[in-house]
Amino acid sequence: MSGVQLKNIRKSFGALEVIKGIDLDIRPGEFVVFVGPSGCGKSTLLRMIAGLEDVTSGLLTIGGKDVTWADPSKRGIAMVFQSYALYPHMTVAENIGFGLSLAGRPKAEIESKVREAAESLQLTPLLDRKPKALSGGQRQRVAIGRAIVRNPAVFLFDEPLSNLDASLRAQMRLEITDLHKKLGTTMIYVTHDQVEAMTMADKIVVLKGGEVEQVGTPMDLYTKPATPFVAGFIGSPRMNLYTGAAAEGLGCKTYGIRPEDVTLSSQSGRWSGRIRHVERLGADALVYFKVEGFGDMVARTHSSADFQPEATVWATPTLGAEYFFDR
Repeated sequence: MSGVQLKNIRKSFGALEVIKGIDLDIRPGEFVVFVGPSGCGKSTLLRMIAGLEDVTSGLLTIGGKDVTWADPSKRGIAMVFQSYALYPHMTVAENIGFGLSLAGRPKAEIESKVREAAESLQLTPLLDRKPKALSGGQRQRVAIGRAIVRNPAVFLFDEPLSNLDASLRAQMRLEITDLHKKLGTTMIYVTHDQVEAMTMADKIVVLKGGEVEQVGTPMDLYTKPATPFVAGFIGSPRMNLYTGAAAEGLGCKTYGIRPEDVTLSSQSGRWSGRIRHVERLGADALVYFKVEGFGDMVARTHSSADFQPEATVWATPTLGAEYFFDR
């Protein structure tokens, strides 16, 4: 297993600096997720680790070896992209083993590694099929298998599930997590989906505007967000955040409370508001309402609670669950 270290890594396109001096230590065997909104630099940073984008300045090491200017093929990495990029005329087995065939590896070795990868990804019954006969999830597993047979020191994933529907994404999250446990290889995964980040990562790196906003375990970022940006990005639905007079009245620059930490009542509470909309999601319901002096607020409650649009509702934050941001 190999770790990855970034020391003051910067990337500029002409006068535009898009990665602004990032320091990061990824330990061997960690599953690290880069997350952030579009344009935050997460994919650019991943491509710099892969060697697909040049580093403007800084030091990049993999397994303790300086690879800042190394060719991608010399870095010991394998990358899985958003696009499956499978050869339509080849079988699953041929697609998985294609890189090894190009490298001139012995046929017996290729067959052995393809079988091993296919077994770990539950692709063995599909080895003779062409990509057109596969589902989206199966095609993505073939792309992952093509990376596995290279036995890389580090796996890089660039939004690999974004082309799948919701149920397949949930399934593939479990499969990739299981694969990481089985292989124990360092994995770096890019996504804009904070649910993927929360459910898969050992460590999350939240990026904003080419800089690291916060690094920590999923629950560290959820329970102890360092900034309002992290507080609003991690969690679904997002934290209720308020600035201006509402926050100043509570002695802070930004005030936050998560929807699951707001208790609703039809009789009494700290704030009152008029319900705008109720989303019933099965076991839970999201109640959207407007509070005078604060604005729009959302609370998570049990779906059996009888809250209806246009009714008055009272809301109370859970003791100790409020966030007061001073910067």
